[in-house]
Amino acid sequence: MQIHVINPNTTASMTAAIGRAADACAAPGTVIRVVQPSFGAPSIEGHHDDVWAAAGVTEQVQAGVVAGADAFVIACFGDPGLAAARELSPGPVIGIAEAAFHCASLLATGFSVVTTLSRTCVIAEHLVVQYGFERRCRGIHGTDIAVLELDDPASDAYARILASARTALAHDRSGAIVLGCAGMADLCRRLQAELGVPVIDGVAAAVKLAESLVSLGLRTSKHGDYAAPLPKAYAGLAAPFSPRTSP
Repeated sequence: MQIHVINPNTTASMTAAIGRAADACAAPGTVIRVVQPSFGAPSIEGHHDDVWAAAGVTEQVQAGVVAGADAFVIACFGDPGLAAARELSPGPVIGIAEAAFHCASLLATGFSVVTTLSRTCVIAEHLVVQYGFERRCRGIHGTDIAVLELDDPASDAYARILASARTALAHDRSGAIVLGCAGMADLCRRLQAELGVPVIDGVAAAVKLAESLVSLGLRTSKHGDYAAPLPKAYAGLAAPFSPRTSP
């Protein structure tokens, strides 16, 4: 099977890191193709960034459907453009936040999220409510590490994330940690070993869920609001995104 993993920002080094995380967990026979939009923000750290990221996701889903992708993973914790991508794709589309929440809820009665900037915590809070995990998510903790600082040794990112996770486990009385950024994927195993609790990386969780759904022969429902967009001509900058045919 072929899974397209979309990094919704435009930073090539992060796209490559996400690809490594996806490849590391993919089953034999699964082909991972990691892509990024041709436009947008270098990191997604607020609502304005998120709007452009969602448009970039739809660009890559449209291209992926033509290329024969069996499923898509949206590798940003805000799950930008998830519903629109499901309209466009006949195959499953998995957002890493939704995937991580589901996996964490299977491993512990309550989980905490450790993310990047505190200003993005409200976006995660909205997703928790949207996905129905209010009773399972016991806290969302910002580390105030910018996304592009995660791979900068000078930021001391690992130590700060570890400290925040320890605080979350003690304060929230949770049993698992969800990493709230695709850029944290390579820290997952080390954190889990030090914390002694399940630590969920949404990239890996989403890839494995996408594989499972494809293997089961399950596709995105086209009955109701995930039906293909109605064909129409968009204007101006949006013209290339005009829906023309059903997937």
